[in-house]
Amino acid sequence: MGKYFGTDGVRGIANQELSPELAFKIGRCGGYVLAGETERPKVVIGLDTRISGPMLESALIAGLLSIGADVIRLGVVTTPTVAYLTRELGAAAGVMISASHNPVGDNGIKFFGNDGYKLLDKTEAEIERLMDAEADRLPRPIGAAMGTVQTDEQAKYRYIEYLKTTVKHSFDGMKIVLDCAHGAAYELAPKIFRELGAEVYTIGAEPNGLNINENCGSTHPQQLKEEVLKRKADLGLAFDGDADRLIAIDENGEEVDGDFILCICGDAMNQSGELKDHTIVTTVMSNIGFFKSMEQLGMKALQTAVGDRYVMEAMRKGGYNLGGEQSGHVIFLDYNTTGDGILTAIQLVATLKQSGKSLGTAKQMMTKYPQVLVNVKGVDKSRLQEDANVAETIAGVEAKLGDNGRVLVRPSGTEPLVRVMAEGPDKVLVEHYVEQIAAVIRERLAL
Repeated sequence: MGKYFGTDGVRGIANQELSPELAFKIGRCGGYVLAGETERPKVVIGLDTRISGPMLESALIAGLLSIGADVIRLGVVTTPTVAYLTRELGAAAGVMISASHNPVGDNGIKFFGNDGYKLLDKTEAEIERLMDAEADRLPRPIGAAMGTVQTDEQAKYRYIEYLKTTVKHSFDGMKIVLDCAHGAAYELAPKIFRELGAEVYTIGAEPNGLNINENCGSTHPQQLKEEVLKRKADLGLAFDGDADRLIAIDENGEEVDGDFILCICGDAMNQSGELKDHTIVTTVMSNIGFFKSMEQLGMKALQTAVGDRYVMEAMRKGGYNLGGEQSGHVIFLDYNTTGDGILTAIQLVATLKQSGKSLGTAKQMMTKYPQVLVNVKGVDKSRLQEDANVAETIAGVEAKLGDNGRVLVRPSGTEPLVRVMAEGPDKVLVEHYVEQIAAVIRERLAL
């Protein structure tokens, strides 16, 4: 991670760490780097429903115009819409203003290259180098050479029309509840599901600038569970603030996370010969039940570090077309270049339609093992790998769990703590094992 760019763009509290002044710099330097040799680069910009979005958008646009870029404002759209339209409109770059599932006070700025993919580390480093330069020596065109700005709020519907081409079945007869998190999906998700024939009920679809992710969306699915049961719906679908992830609720009110979704869609793709090399790419945090199901269903699971950028990296390197995370970031690389909640939702429903199964039945192909995670604070995480006592304790627990469980102990990439996670068939026993490892870490690595 760089000085400004984290694992998913530049994030911070809007009008404090992420100020309009910083947004102007990001627009100016980012636009220059991504324009390359293009004389009048085109840049598309979308945003979610946060109150701070227009402020940051205005500053970002000013920076882009000042280096001669032509800007197309897309309005409130999802992150995957920006990725798609960057390619579709032939833009040099796309920018999404969103802090995803974070509280309303936060915001972020995320760039896509002209290929619709998130930026490489070296590209972000070059943008940061220019932002921190002692003097701004970037071009300052005048007159007709300055950038222009236009608003195209119809472009997002091209994305919806495209998504409809990725499924073969009508959703007639399906009763679906959508939780749009009062975020970027509030218009587009209900629209596409209705146009595909579903009977749609919505919650979290009345954004006011302040209520994004507030007790709703993929990180707070309780209200959706209640609504699915109340409506006797076939399933519920919950998006996060920028709709790049999806969590589902089955007809029994049970949560269906990214592991289940990958399993259900991956199995259907594998059976139809569409899954590349019979492989799904996922992270080390996927449940052990997922990996066991992969073996039973005749598929392979390729594991990466935590983070959708690492999943995408492995997918592109190996030529795989399905990957994702337990959190609901799912990447259908045949159709889009980033995790896409609405795309994932329609692929899941289309798979259920094709199979004739309910979501509750379909998810039985995977058994989720109890998982316990403890964050051990106040320790020196840099000494984790070298401590023999910690290693011995972990090995002892792994031996007891055998093939019916696993242990994952890793330092946090963003906080001064160590994460201890274990899975196994007996939750009480797993909790005991996790606390046993955590106690040794506290004792041996105390600051």
